[in-house]
Amino acid sequence: MDFRLSDRIDWDALKRQFARTGRAEIDDFLADGQADAIRRHLLARNDWNLIVNAGDNVYEMTRQAHADMDPAQRRELDRHIVNAGREGFQYRYEAIRVPDDDRSTEPSDLLTAFVAFLSSPEVLERIGHILGRGDAAFADGQATSYGEGHFLTRHDDDVAGKHRRAAYVYSLAPAWRAEWGGLLMFHGEDGNIEEAFAPRMGALRLFSVPQPHSVSYVTPFAPEPRLSITGWLRGRS
Repeated sequence: MDFRLSDRIDWDALKRQFARTGRAEIDDFLADGQADAIRRHLLARNDWNLIVNAGDNVYEMTRQAHADMDPAQRRELDRHIVNAGREGFQYRYEAIRVPDDDRSTEPSDLLTAFVAFLSSPEVLERIGHILGRGDAAFADGQATSYGEGHFLTRHDDDVAGKHRRAAYVYSLAPAWRAEWGGLLMFHGEDGNIEEAFAPRMGALRLFSVPQPHSVSYVTPFAPEPRLSITGWLRGRS
């Protein structure tokens, strides 16, 4: 698929929005029908891994391995994750990662192709206009799926050596209701939520790094996972 930007984007308005808040929301990022194609592709894939952390250590488990755990093991894992989430940085979600070196090869699937599209000169120029800086050299990315009980606690994405200029979330969840959870929430210094974005099919959310944010706990009554592609616009240094 040859990805194309929507012709309904007001880039100057987005630049003004980003300058005020450090965040911008592009309602329809791609041309009509392309978001639906990516969603169908991701739903058909079976190489999703459960991603959890224990402090600074990151652990991955295939869907099948998680399903094969006996109930006592699954309860113990859940207990550790929930306890850690009360006070520290903790997350649980599913992902399909796009290795950084895939940018130098011909994309083999729609997920890799979308991340490569974000790294194209056309898109980097447009996003640089929004950010008010043109030093983003490429995008990285991963598909993420937040199902029941998945979450991401407060953090700011500032990692030494990654040279992150901005983060993005490209939503692929249709007809999502805010009470289902999975909200992208931005935290104020007073402990309140300054702004929150509910998933919206085909919308690209950009925000500056560092900026405190989290993804709220997905409830048991959410009818499907919160599907998206996430990553960062990064510089070389």
